Amino acid sequence: MRQPYPSDVTREQFELVRPLLESARKTTRPRTVDLYDAYCGLPYLLKSGCQWRMIPRDFPKWRTVHSYFQIWSAADGNRGSLLERALKKIVGTVRVDLGRDPSTSFLIVDAQSVKNTDSANEKGYDGGKKVSGIKRHVGVDTNGLPHAIAVTTADVTDRDGAVLMAAQSRRHLSRVRGLLADGGYAGAPFAERIDGILGATVEAVKRNEIHGFVVLPKRWVVERSFGWLEKSRRLWKNCERLLTTSRQMVTLAFLVLLQKRF
Repeated sequence: MRQPYPSDVTREQFELVRPLLESARKTTRPRTVDLYDAYCGLPYLLKSGCQWRMIPRDFPKWRTVHSYFQIWSAADGNRGSLLERALKKIVGTVRVDLGRDPSTSFLIVDAQSVKNTDSANEKGYDGGKKVSGIKRHVGVDTNGLPHAIAVTTADVTDRDGAVLMAAQSRRHLSRVRGLLADGGYAGAPFAERIDGILGATVEAVKRNEIHGFVVLPKRWVVERSFGWLEKSRRLWKNCERLLTTSRQMVTLAFLVLLQKRF
């Protein structure tokens, strides 16, 4: 029996995703570790920002925790990884509890540039933010719940990243009819590309159209979602070698947060 950590989810919260995560099990010898303990090693890694090898010894061996993370984050064609499917399931459950449809018809998008550590392999330079690293693209609903996530190098423009995100998540965004963004996404070419992928109209709110400092209408919601990610110390910088791993870490951070809150 290991000692509990503040980063742990409860066993009841883990039950929300356990059947899906167990479905990845291969036909091998019986499992000798508690899947719950292996899963709780991942929130600890995110929250503390430690290296894989520094996961406390009362969790399963770090190689075991890392192995499960690799299995759960492996893409399965158009269905996405198990972590992405688990996140989609919980987001749908939360929306139903709020009296809404499981999928959203309105998307708020934004991007966040993040510096790399020396362990990251892929990077680009964002001239606007003066950041050398990666860029996280997120699409949320009016409650801040994530419906689309993409990670690119920082030199990819916000518009191109949003188009990539929409194309990757097209299957889950079939009901989206409106997309809200800031002035960085303005322009007819971007609106036409989004319309071609999702059949949605784009509304871009420009700061120079607003006199004085005010919170842009509905734009604060996606900024709050980025603030949620800041609660995970491992996400303060990009520590992952591959962009796909960075995307799965963001997915995991949202997943654990929703498990704890709802």
